[in-house]
Amino acid sequence: MIGLSVSSFYYKPKIDPKLKAITDADLRDKIEEIQAEFPRYGYRRVKKHLARESLIVNEKRIRRVMKEYWLFPEIKKAFVTATTDSDHEYPVYPNLVKGREVNGPNEIWVADLTYIRIATCFVYLAVILDLFSRKVVGWAIAKSLHKEICLEALRMALETRDPAPGCIHHSDRSVRLGGIRRSLNVPGLSD
Repeated sequence: MIGLSVSSFYYKPKIDPKLKAITDADLRDKIEEIQAEFPRYGYRRVKKHLARESLIVNEKRIRRVMKEYWLFPEIKKAFVTATTDSDHEYPVYPNLVKGREVNGPNEIWVADLTYIRIATCFVYLAVILDLFSRKVVGWAIAKSLHKEICLEALRMALETRDPAPGCIHHSDRSVRLGGIRRSLNVPGLSD
């Protein structure tokens, strides 16, 4: 209607690099102030904080300035639950597996505990693997960590495999697994 192209209508002149550097430095100072008080704030929270102070800044610009000046938020460390306590007064058995060659199934079983996070809580998994086939021969799941979970996994392994005498049950020497073989009185298993 006025004889002007669309690109000319929407054209914006380039921002002066000196002015951009000054405004970025001001924004950096503001972000540093916010992160000094709230070190875990990322670009989204910084944007909301600036908006509360009546400073409307584009999200992309905040991300760019934070990246340029290495203003990364502190990352909260993940919650780690301990499944092993190797600092105990119980006897420590020698490692019979180290350097040993496995030639067939039911020669060496390895046991371990881990936890699995589900939507509402953690559950603990005790598992026993046949080292030769790498198959699970026994397992148990429980909401709390106690010796019964390990015993249940071992019972399952004994029922499904019925190992010959001399089968080695190897664990990570934790208190949770200590004394399991003695409490079951299994003659075929050695520590």
